[in-house]
Amino acid sequence: MENKIDEFINLLNSSNNIVFFGGAGVSTESGIPDFRSKDGLYNQRYDYPPEQILSHTFFMKYTEEFYKFYKEKMNVLNYEPNITHQKLVDLEKNGNLKAIITQNIDGLHQKAGSKTVYELHGSIHRNYCMKCNKFYDANYIFTSNSIPTCSCGGIIKPDVVLYEEGLDDSTWCNAISAISKADMLIVAGTSLTVYPASSLINYYLGKKLVLINKDSTQYDSFANLVINDKLGNIFSKI
Repeated sequence: MENKIDEFINLLNSSNNIVFFGGAGVSTESGIPDFRSKDGLYNQRYDYPPEQILSHTFFMKYTEEFYKFYKEKMNVLNYEPNITHQKLVDLEKNGNLKAIITQNIDGLHQKAGSKTVYELHGSIHRNYCMKCNKFYDANYIFTSNSIPTCSCGGIIKPDVVLYEEGLDDSTWCNAISAISKADMLIVAGTSLTVYPASSLINYYLGKKLVLINKDSTQYDSFANLVINDKLGNIFSKI
């Protein structure tokens, strides 16, 4: 393992256009539960399957039930960035890291201080009235009674990508552009099973593809370096 970490650090030091593509495993070490592990959100029991609750149809039809679940399970305002978030900030400040692409909606990269972050699945920190498009922060949503409503009377919707919804075109294009220009791509804390996010790896044209995840992924055979370990164990050595 030490040899792999040394190789990872050498790759970092020899690269000046690094892109980091992360998933739920980046935030689990801050204490935020993931979705698909045995103790994850999707394996807990609710009146409706979480995948159904977090769908556009469910939000529109059962808005109050949606918000009961959302407020209980998506409120991560009190969580703090971990060593991986912090080290990515350092890499960005040094000029090596050009962009972070994340599947997470918790905003911890920005909370740590990262500047260029493309949030594929949106953010709990952005919420908009469906009637007049007025902006509301996360605190307003999580402290509201029942369904959060706007001053105009409209229902407020979190700016997160629900099932049945497409990704934001601008964010998607920026992510593709960043990856296609990268001389090093770090894919970390993701099983690469969520489409279309998982397909982003196909836009990488370089020869420094590093996969860091506790478990193996379907893309391991394409990587130049695979490290099966917790992210904190790796990034704490940088």
